[in-house]
Amino acid sequence: MDILQVIQKEALCILAAQNIKFIPAAVSGRHLHLSLEHIEILFGKGYRLTELKPLSQPGQFACGETLEIRGEKGAIKNVRVLGPARFRTQAEISMTDSFTLGVKPVVRLSGDLYGTPGTTLVGPCGQVKLESGVIVALRHVHISDVQGEAYGLKDGDIICLKKDGTRQTVLENILVRRGEGHELELHVDMDEANAAMIANGDYLEIV
Repeated sequence: MDILQVIQKEALCILAAQNIKFIPAAVSGRHLHLSLEHIEILFGKGYRLTELKPLSQPGQFACGETLEIRGEKGAIKNVRVLGPARFRTQAEISMTDSFTLGVKPVVRLSGDLYGTPGTTLVGPCGQVKLESGVIVALRHVHISDVQGEAYGLKDGDIICLKKDGTRQTVLENILVRRGEGHELELHVDMDEANAAMIANGDYLEIV
């Protein structure tokens, strides 16, 4: 996060203390989180992910590596891998992607993978057939403890956010994820963002 973003988020917390509450948006494209086991199968023994650029959430980064996702109906190439490695492999796609792949979409919070559909990941050194792990990400807000105090939000809260403009929209049922390792931001996928004309950095108001 650059210094301008830090200043902007500090200013948002000052406004929140005056009950003027806005949250910046980040639009999530399709991406993959990989376990260490699957990294070695897909890219080779002893392989480690290469950091391309840091993401806004602390400790997370976009990797130089991409993979192909194959479903029953079709495939999507050049899907970005995000780091660091996780305990379980997970593919986050949009509803539109699910039609391309032929995967029945399941809307879930990241990490909640029980009963989700699977797919096949194809890398330069091998393939991984996932029995589960494909989700359409539940819309959610990240917020640190300090920011949560300013906004009066706790982990697990459900809020609504309004997007003004040509396609004015109120997004409901947004889960709050508060704690260490989180930074103020709304995460929506590409389909949701396009429907409401939400761009990275747009500010949505808590209603």
